Amino acid sequence: MELSEAVVIGAGQAGLSSAYFLRRYGIEPVVLDAGHGPGGAWRHRSPTLTMEKVHGVFDLPGLGRQEAGGEPGRPAAEVVPAYYASYESATGLRVVRPVRVTAVREGARGRLAVETDAGEWQARAVVNATGTWTRPYWPYYPGAAGFRGRQLHYAAYRGPREFAGRRVVVVGGGASAMHVLSELAGVAAATVWVTRRPPVFRDDDFGTEARRAAVAMVESRVRAGLPPQSVVSVTGLTYSTVVREAMDKGALHRLPMFGRVTEDGVAWDDGTRVPADVIIWATGFRAALDHLAPLRLREPGGGIRVDGTQVVKEPRLQLVGYGPSASTIGANRAGREAARNVRALLSGRLAA
Repeated sequence: MELSEAVVIGAGQAGLSSAYFLRRYGIEPVVLDAGHGPGGAWRHRSPTLTMEKVHGVFDLPGLGRQEAGGEPGRPAAEVVPAYYASYESATGLRVVRPVRVTAVREGARGRLAVETDAGEWQARAVVNATGTWTRPYWPYYPGAAGFRGRQLHYAAYRGPREFAGRRVVVVGGGASAMHVLSELAGVAAATVWVTRRPPVFRDDDFGTEARRAAVAMVESRVRAGLPPQSVVSVTGLTYSTVVREAMDKGALHRLPMFGRVTEDGVAWDDGTRVPADVIIWATGFRAALDHLAPLRLREPGGGIRVDGTQVVKEPRLQLVGYGPSASTIGANRAGREAARNVRALLSGRLAA
């Protein structure tokens, strides 16, 4: 067992940002990461997601990615992990990996016990930054189990080549669906795009104030103890590289969500049927928080009530990469806030 003032779970953008600011405030954290190397979820992205297609920022505090390099045509799964590795080295943060956290529960002498497959840490404060990538969301639709073709989530998408000549249905209205459609059009025999709600495309300058407003809308849900929406569902789709590419290929003819999956495709309630060989579920992710279950944090609404980054029921715990900070838009701001809250807690200005 090891004692620590603060444990950060996860070494993605939110986790590294939190650790950086904790150190700035005089607190030496230990960062536990389940990955076999730096990069967080970026390590697992499709090799066809190149830097010019990345739709969001991922700079870390104190060392921007411009200092780390990165050509537009290189895979983000190579560039970003290399940047994160250089960041860990330059900052000297203590990152222990691969370590899988299995549970966080009440510990001894007012600490939280962080149980892992590599031993136990007892911490006065915990910053949870486990993100969402390991929890792909598959919505239920009648008949899906009987589909004779292939179904996969965007998390398993590795480029268009394996879908050449196939009829593909792409489900989802976010950036992931745009990435898939921009690549499959002209390669697949046919693509059909379906979403639950009509997509909203915005051509205005989505600057700092607009981003903050989007984060605030998501934040209002987590303050109420409701499951968070994705930030992308609030912001809409900008005319990014992949969106323009998909438009140029004529791939953005959207259909409303089908009612059921058939053995050989999908069908709507009005009798319309579309044959398909593959269904790609670009339907997002959910927060990976199962290890926090022993703390009994869920509200009746199904979410964890958070004030900023601080869990209302458990002031020793900060959630970053949850709700408003689940996007790269809010990750660094959340890291700073979490570190400030930990400093206040450890200095006695916040009741534990």
